Amino acid sequence: MPAPTIDVVVATFNGWEMTESCLRHLEAQTIPHTVIVVDNGSADGTPERLHAAFTDVKLCALGENRGFAAACNAGVGAGVGEFIVLVNNDVDADAHFLERLIGPLLSDEHTGSVAPLLVRPGGERIDSVGLAADPTLAGFPRLQGRPVADASERRPELLGPSGGGGAYRRTAWEDAGGMDEGIFLYQEDLDLALRLRQSGWQAAIAPDAVGVHLGSATAQRRSMWQRERAGFARGYILRRYGVLCSAVGPRALLTEALVAGGDAAVSRDLAALRGRLRGFGAADGLPRRARPQHGPDPSIGLRESLRLRRVDYAAAAATRRAANRVP
Repeated sequence: MPAPTIDVVVATFNGWEMTESCLRHLEAQTIPHTVIVVDNGSADGTPERLHAAFTDVKLCALGENRGFAAACNAGVGAGVGEFIVLVNNDVDADAHFLERLIGPLLSDEHTGSVAPLLVRPGGERIDSVGLAADPTLAGFPRLQGRPVADASERRPELLGPSGGGGAYRRTAWEDAGGMDEGIFLYQEDLDLALRLRQSGWQAAIAPDAVGVHLGSATAQRRSMWQRERAGFARGYILRRYGVLCSAVGPRALLTEALVAGGDAAVSRDLAALRGRLRGFGAADGLPRRARPQHGPDPSIGLRESLRLRRVDYAAAAATRRAANRVP
């Protein structure tokens, strides 16, 4: 039986030191693979350093910051592997990471994506085991902050991998259409997971595929630009999936009012609200996407959803900034 072919896509925007560490850990993997680095116009010499230090790595230089979704799509398009693995440049993968991550794809042809165990520095706490979504399609890192021993827990229900790390069957990726480049950052991984589940693909976890997510080492308050972009993504998804016109519409409106209002009170600006309105408007006229029957967890109530958002916000700034997805 021929060995599986694997393309590992790493998106970068500055942060060479983290990228170098990520690539060194990928060099130590136990199975063959091809690494494709997609650079979003780094100004720190990342492309030149990459050529000098990693001659076997394929570089796709976009010349400008086109966002995480566009970078991932470009990287996937530059490869031909049967399996696609996305890895943030701030993730240091264990040597068996790839081998264990693609295991569920090899054992079940109906599995379209696999989420690894990403841990915080120190290895004691979970950063994420994929994504979960509540009935309003608000997404959260699964099991974030819990002990590593809880990594195999089945609740909340797994929706799919996070953008920090995950494996995809190429046929599933192509079936779903890849990432939506209408979202510059935040929730592009959630949207892809929703479309994969709607297309009938199953998602799995590989709790023995471990990566240290350095982006969770320090948390900081997000900038106005980041908060507006996060709001944009949320508004975009609300409209594309017709959430406000569904049975959970009233709950979604209440939740967004509480979240945007709370953000305005703390930050003393309207970035979160402004972003939601712009994202909602950007989806105007686009085809509505069907909500998957399986994936979103109906057991996540309003109070739990708000609690999860607070946990998510506490880690989001470091995760995205360290992953170099923002200017």
